Amino acid sequence: MYRHFFKRLLDFCIALTAVIVLSPLLLVITVWLHFANKGAGAFFTQDRPGLHGRIFRVIKYKTMTDERDADGRLLPDEKRLTKVGRLVRSLSIDELPQLLNVLRGDMALIGPRPLLPQYLPLYTPEQMRRHEVRPGITGWAQCHGRNAISWREKFSYDVWYVDHVSLWLDLKIVWLTILSVVRRTGISHEGSATMEPFNGHN
Repeated sequence: MYRHFFKRLLDFCIALTAVIVLSPLLLVITVWLHFANKGAGAFFTQDRPGLHGRIFRVIKYKTMTDERDADGRLLPDEKRLTKVGRLVRSLSIDELPQLLNVLRGDMALIGPRPLLPQYLPLYTPEQMRRHEVRPGITGWAQCHGRNAISWREKFSYDVWYVDHVSLWLDLKIVWLTILSVVRRTGISHEGSATMEPFNGHN
């Protein structure tokens, strides 16, 4: 009953309350990032697969500039990530605009993180099961290392969550996420400012 009805109802009520309460903070962060990103804007949107692989537009705070090299190619992530963006990312503030995705029903507060559409053909049937629930702003994998763990480990945690969805587990994930944010752990993958791309093997 929780998984199929109360989870969605609870998500909507909490997300709506959070948007209202946090609106002054969100406005300040939006203006701050607008200037820090050197005209690249404060928001970042991208297609992501959601429940049953349905594509939706996820919205996040933009933490990088759009600076390019002499050939017009974007500079590496670590060179475009601003000091403000690094702080916003380390505190997971960049995820807050996804509250709007939760209100729309594209996402849940808790669930596997929505990844890139080009990864879909690379998943094994077991890994594809991560799309049996709505993707979340945070999830079981984020409580176990965020970007610091391997893709294989991340998918294993995602599928485990799908098989064990419950109110108690979601409350536990919220608590562990808060601890992770406070400790600022697992923000980056080793040797990268973010997470290395998934290639089907890593």
